[in-house]
Amino acid sequence: MGRGTAAGLKAAIFGILAFVALFSAASPGFSQTPAQTPAGNTPPAQVREMMQLMQAPEVKQWMATQMAAPSAADSASQNQMSVLSGLLQHARRHVSMVSDAAMTLPSQIGNASSLFFGELAATGWSRMIAQFLAIFLLGAIVESIARYAFRRRRRRLVQMAGMHLTPRVVPALIFAAATMLALFSLSWPPLSQSVAILCAVALIVQRFTICLGGVLVDLIGLARAEEERQGVIVPIMPSRAVALFWYRRSAIFVIYFMLGWAAIQSMEPLGFSPSARLFVGYILGIGLLLIAIEAVWSRPQKDEKRGHGISWALTVYFLLLWGLWVTGFNWLLWLGIYVLMLPRVLAVSTIAVKSLQQTEASFLASRRIATVLLDRGVRALIIAFAAIWLGQLLGVGADTMAAGDKMVDKIARGVIGGIVILLAADLLWHVVKAYIDGKLLGMSLDGGATDEEKAKHARFQTLLPIFRNILAVVIAVIAVLMVLSGLGIEIGPLIAGAGVVGVAVGFGAQTIVKDVISGMFYLWDDAFRVGEYIESGSHKGVVEAFSLRSVKLRHHRGPLTTVPFGELGAVKNLNRDWTIDKISLNVTYDTDLVKAKKVIKQIGQTLLENPEFGPHIIETLKMKGVEQFGEFAIEIRLSMMTKPGEQFVIRRNALAMIRNAFRENGIEFAVPTVQVSGDRAAEVDAAAARYAAHARAGGEPAA
Repeated sequence: MGRGTAAGLKAAIFGILAFVALFSAASPGFSQTPAQTPAGNTPPAQVREMMQLMQAPEVKQWMATQMAAPSAADSASQNQMSVLSGLLQHARRHVSMVSDAAMTLPSQIGNASSLFFGELAATGWSRMIAQFLAIFLLGAIVESIARYAFRRRRRRLVQMAGMHLTPRVVPALIFAAATMLALFSLSWPPLSQSVAILCAVALIVQRFTICLGGVLVDLIGLARAEEERQGVIVPIMPSRAVALFWYRRSAIFVIYFMLGWAAIQSMEPLGFSPSARLFVGYILGIGLLLIAIEAVWSRPQKDEKRGHGISWALTVYFLLLWGLWVTGFNWLLWLGIYVLMLPRVLAVSTIAVKSLQQTEASFLASRRIATVLLDRGVRALIIAFAAIWLGQLLGVGADTMAAGDKMVDKIARGVIGGIVILLAADLLWHVVKAYIDGKLLGMSLDGGATDEEKAKHARFQTLLPIFRNILAVVIAVIAVLMVLSGLGIEIGPLIAGAGVVGVAVGFGAQTIVKDVISGMFYLWDDAFRVGEYIESGSHKGVVEAFSLRSVKLRHHRGPLTTVPFGELGAVKNLNRDWTIDKISLNVTYDTDLVKAKKVIKQIGQTLLENPEFGPHIIETLKMKGVEQFGEFAIEIRLSMMTKPGEQFVIRRNALAMIRNAFRENGIEFAVPTVQVSGDRAAEVDAAAARYAAHARAGGEPAA
């Protein structure tokens, strides 16, 4: 016997037994004992035996177990069949509802026409026609007058505003203001007021779509012209012809969509049923489908080899989306739209921001936060809006198709909330980073800066990068905790566990903790700043950068040393306030010290008057006096007070000037000399006499 036959027989037996048990429990006649049963209704012996068997505890327990625990394969197949059948039934009900609405649509149109035209007749045909014409025409007329009035001043306005958006945006704002003025300044009956509001909204949306599309096309054209002028081509930047093609197709799509939206929304106050509105929407959606297919097949820069394949794939994809819409699977429809359109919308926003940055560089150069808001904010708003909208659609789908599945709803809300939180954290971090970087770049000092301004600049250069890194960690931790909380995870135990782990890590990594804490106190005491020359033990150099646990020192010969804060110890800062440089000179004992002092004083005055050295000299070069008497020279001491780091150059030039001045004034530097004493002259005379005597005798000269 096969598995299917056995399962069917088992189910049949369970059904018969359950039916009998239910009937016996519900029927008072079957609850009587045989003695109490009337004589005319006495059941046969076989029935009495079956009833007695069913009353046995073992049989009841076995039946309950078998009915409560069906096989895993049966339960899985039943779940799959229930899901598929539910989806199929949902599609059938939706299509049936819409098809039934098509049969009643003529009668609903007649009722709505009589209702609307009756209101128009009661109010006055001429008045209502004039009011609707004002809604449709007043904005365009006022915009045309404004364009004519400002045509001569357009170039001046562009130069004053410093932006190319003004000629496009201002007319659209004038159009919207005139249309809304016409709407609110006129009195409307109830039905006409609803229709007028929808028409005004549709007109304004269409006008701003044309405005923004034209702005984007202009920005792309200006950006491409700037790229060609500079000789640098950005790969993602399309040409003006491509941008103009998609602008026209998108404008047609939006205009058609808004007209259809206004028509469908106007049907509700006129008494049309929801199914009738859906039917009209599906019919109008065919036009949207044809516009999208035409744009795909006639798009520019289409690859000849792959172009037709992509066009056919997109055509099938659009037809599938329209089919999902007609069958009522709105959440699948929007999911498919997001998969196709969200990357393109983000790419268009990136192109728009880059074009705006290139064309409006003079306007955005000093507005780093505005640039970040354009770059990150637009994308964050697009993704957040898409996530929230899709979440609402999924919530409706979950309530409809999987009622009672609260965990799925909770996870979906947590995921969507997490996306929004991460986008907000990313935007906040980039805004703060742009602000700090702007502060760092904007603190460039000119030659006339005071010492206090330089010290403040160095302190900001030191502390702001560390504050930026700490802020990044804080924002990331808070965002992650908020996302986990939104997903339903208890963050209290996580925080407590993180505290325990932090204590354990602190004990296990005492050196790192020591470095971090030491660095905090060094910065608190303002022991050194970026750009200062320090010495600590065997380490010395210019401070180039900081981290949370170490400092980077650049030696004057080039090597870069990374020193943990815990190893610095006592720090000698050679760039604070002032420094005294002392010079020792050795002159001969016959030197006129008064004259030497005057010469050195004159050299100090010359250094002080020098425009290159004078601003860095606090106390000019002067002679302090005689330091000591040496074996061969008199040692005199000179000193000067300069700004930190400037003493080396001034010292070298001062020594060169001292040498030249001493030579001109007859002052000699003392150097060590060796003198040999003895009766050398007598020995020379005796040798000469011996040589002369031998010469007279005709002999050889004595050695």
